[in-house]
Amino acid sequence: MNELEKCMAGEYYDCHDPIFLGFKGHARKLLKEYNALAYEQKEEKYNILKQLFGGIGANVTVGSPFICDYGRNIYIGDHVSVNMNCTFVDCNEITIGSNVLIASNVQLYTATHPVEFAERYIPDQDSQSEKFQTYALPIKIGNGCWLGGGVIVLPGVTIGDGSVIGAGSVVTKDIPENSLAVGNPCRVIRKINGDK
Repeated sequence: MNELEKCMAGEYYDCHDPIFLGFKGHARKLLKEYNALAYEQKEEKYNILKQLFGGIGANVTVGSPFICDYGRNIYIGDHVSVNMNCTFVDCNEITIGSNVLIASNVQLYTATHPVEFAERYIPDQDSQSEKFQTYALPIKIGNGCWLGGGVIVLPGVTIGDGSVIGAGSVVTKDIPENSLAVGNPCRVIRKINGDK
């Protein structure tokens, strides 16, 4: 199994492998062009997003500045608005459904490290240096969701269709569909959209 396959399988991988450095270089080039464009240059912006993302639907806007790791692991449906200053760490897949609103300063993190120091920190005998164990888990945001300003979504989280995440929340676990959820850690406070 190569490093990319390990990464996408949620296993420990070498994030400094040349394949990932290539992905980052390509993304940085496109992001530099994207973030330099004027707000009104919507067609040019969309064309860059088509090159950057793994998949993009119709009527998608992403405010500047926007930051991502690789871009290639981001999949966005139709009628999606991503506001300014968002960061998508897409070491694994980030899938965003259709009719989604993502407010300013939202952060989606697929990459993570073990909590235990002995698992996280590994001396590298070959190079006489150290390395940190890294793995990545996918994030999925369903259709019709709204993520409020400053929301942070952690690796492996799925947010169900129609759910709203309150501003400033830190989403550490899956949120069921049609839920209003808030807080740190984020918790469901009530059902919405007619569900009882």
